[in-house]
Amino acid sequence: MSNDTLDKLVIFLAKRDGIDKLVKTFQYVSKLVHWHVEATQPDLAHRAKQWEVASGLSRKAFRSGRFLTGLNTIRRNPGPTRGFRALAVLGNAGEMVYFFFDHFLWLSRVGVLDAKLTKKMSFISAFGEAVGYVFFVISDFIVMHDALRKEKTLLKSLGSGESKDEDVRISVAKIRADRVMRLMAVAANVADLIIAVAEIEPNPFCCHAVTLGISGLVSAWAGWYRNWPS
Repeated sequence: MSNDTLDKLVIFLAKRDGIDKLVKTFQYVSKLVHWHVEATQPDLAHRAKQWEVASGLSRKAFRSGRFLTGLNTIRRNPGPTRGFRALAVLGNAGEMVYFFFDHFLWLSRVGVLDAKLTKKMSFISAFGEAVGYVFFVISDFIVMHDALRKEKTLLKSLGSGESKDEDVRISVAKIRADRVMRLMAVAANVADLIIAVAEIEPNPFCCHAVTLGISGLVSAWAGWYRNWPS
């Protein structure tokens, strides 16, 4: 491992989101391992399940107070236009509900609160999560659509002068880099939406271990890409 890669890894793991994506990878890799060896190696499957549960609970503990991030976003910079502000408020409000009730879900699962609350807290948390992700995905598609139109306009202006062409290329490169990040965000949000649907309305597809495992890893690795130092 090069010194540059090691430095970036240290910076990545110093972030709350960096640790969360690493532990999320552990959580869903262990879920897939449990599914794969459940019938053939019960002891290994049991250990994988314990790793999955421990990872999930540690992520919930580490996200304590995270709901304040959405509140701060709404308060400081909800969006440039009225329509976009509405989407941002709805998205962040859903995420706030998710993280806020996730505290009670965590406490009920570790035995501090009545275990009977687990199902109710899980439903409310997942419902808020799903609502938030839907509006975040819509917002990202709107921004990408507007950026694509701007990119086409900029590309048409190429050839009008050497110095201006360089400025156009820099602007286009920034638009394309932002689009990659937003596509990663969409991938993560759609994957997490599938996981939330599995809690809200259990069904054979969303609740299958492979679906949940792959969705969790897509979300984790997309977040890993977005948070990795440039």
